[in-house]
Amino acid sequence: MADSSTLGHTHRVTTDAGGYRTASPDLASYRQRRERELSSLYATARSLTALGETDVVLDSIVRAAHELIGTDFTYLSLLGPDGELTLKASEGTISSTFADARVPSGTGVGGRVIATGAPAWVSNYLATRDVPHDRSFDDLVLPEGMVALLGVPLLVGDEVVGVLFAADRTERPFENDEVALLSAFADHAAVALNNARLYDETRSALKELQSAYETIERQVAVMERAQAVHESLTHVVLKGGGAAEIAQLLVDHLQGTVTVFDRTGAVIAAGSPDGAPEPAVQRSSPDAVEQARQSGRWATTTDSTGVWRTAATVQAGDSHLGALLLTRSHEPAPVDIRTLERAAQIMGLLILKETAVAQAEERVSGELLTELLVSSPPVGPTQRARAQARGIDVATLDVLVVAASATRSPAEVSRRLHQLSGDWGGLAGEHLGRATMLAHATDVAEVAESLHARLRRDLGTPVRVVAERVVDQGWGRAFELASRCCGLMQTLGVTDQGTTAGRYSMFALVFDPERSEELDALLRDTVEPLAAHDALRSTQLVATLTAYFHHAGNLSRTARTLHIHLNTLHKRLHRVEALLGAGWRSPDRALHLQLALRLHELRGQSLTG
Repeated sequence: MADSSTLGHTHRVTTDAGGYRTASPDLASYRQRRERELSSLYATARSLTALGETDVVLDSIVRAAHELIGTDFTYLSLLGPDGELTLKASEGTISSTFADARVPSGTGVGGRVIATGAPAWVSNYLATRDVPHDRSFDDLVLPEGMVALLGVPLLVGDEVVGVLFAADRTERPFENDEVALLSAFADHAAVALNNARLYDETRSALKELQSAYETIERQVAVMERAQAVHESLTHVVLKGGGAAEIAQLLVDHLQGTVTVFDRTGAVIAAGSPDGAPEPAVQRSSPDAVEQARQSGRWATTTDSTGVWRTAATVQAGDSHLGALLLTRSHEPAPVDIRTLERAAQIMGLLILKETAVAQAEERVSGELLTELLVSSPPVGPTQRARAQARGIDVATLDVLVVAASATRSPAEVSRRLHQLSGDWGGLAGEHLGRATMLAHATDVAEVAESLHARLRRDLGTPVRVVAERVVDQGWGRAFELASRCCGLMQTLGVTDQGTTAGRYSMFALVFDPERSEELDALLRDTVEPLAAHDALRSTQLVATLTAYFHHAGNLSRTARTLHIHLNTLHKRLHRVEALLGAGWRSPDRALHLQLALRLHELRGQSLTG
């Protein structure tokens, strides 16, 4: 085996009678042959640049190489993404099976060319052991009669994209001139091959553009019709129309029955073509509406009777506001679906307009709520008058409610509270990031449970609701207790409950700010000595004692939980005894200490949360 860097050529010169150096006849013949080869090379290269399609260029490359190099046959293999060389074109081959030639990565002369990026040849392929052999390829070599083989790389920049081969059916070496000539041709061929690939990509892109242009032309007429419907829908909004006018407009344009649903699934408007019977879907819950709601856009269903139902959801962001349903006997076209979607957007604008008015009322209600929560009793005449203008007697507002959800914003929850506040003669809004309501009720627990059930259903998500009795118009005090209790519920892992702050009275030391000194006194004699030692000595006495009580004093389980040796646990407990006294394990002191540890943990979580 050899490559082009190891081969050379020798020229002979003579000296005439005058002392001048002259070329021998062999050198002159060599120069003439080289001129012919170079002339043929450049002519062939120019012809390749005029070709376009990749398959044509591949065939032309091997045909020109066969004529240029003069071997028995030539073939060209391209490199695949897996490193395998696959034969793409050949000239002078005699075996039909050789057309399926594939050379796995790292084998044969082609593998050497790919690895080095340089030409390589062997004088007898089957006899050489300088390159790894692939049995499948060797089986193709025998019927083809291939013996001597030369391969040169096809380079695009620094990347080898394939190999051009020249082969003879007799054993022989390849001269340096032959290697150089085929290499030079391969350089031109690689450029032509790359240009052909770009040409194919350009033609493909052009076809796609032509197809897209034709599609656009077809859609222009459809869009003009859709634009006319859109203008009609906009006119309905501008003249102050509502759901009934939108439904009738869609009936006229789409020739089917149109039903308008609100956010709860109730029918608020409907329209049918003249003489058409009312469809059964208006008296039941249509699947298409639910599918559209889940997808956030539209959905189409059909049944065994041949009735088609297409629904488009009415949404504002992530909020579902309702749906439009088209029912008719034939499948809707894409333009019909877009028209229905556009009508749903217009319907959304109408709902948002109505919502804006409601939000203005919510804002006023929320401002009054905040004034009551931050003011000191008694209520001033201005606040009293503003409340009376809304039919609310502030003297009766004796229950404060706080609600929160892990998946809904305080604004969403407070908006729903505002809608429900009228049932309790109260007002609602958002205060300090909490959805809050002031109401009148005799049973605080009943208010909490009833509001929880209604919020849970309307919001469709778990919600925490805490109600607190208001004493002597101390709304601010009641808000602080209910709000802190609501946060404590989240810390305790309670995500879905309607309750009163009183039911969490055992944790009142944590959420009642007026009892913070009591909590400080409790921790001062129990947990703080341990925490101070941990901070000073980088120990874990608090965590150790917490795990100890969690496992009911079982030392083995405690040690496994803390991932420490039993001897280490004994040392830590001796240190606890030195800090707290010998009787810390007695039932009363242990209960006292266990409660202090739990309250210390909850206070820390509440502060960080």
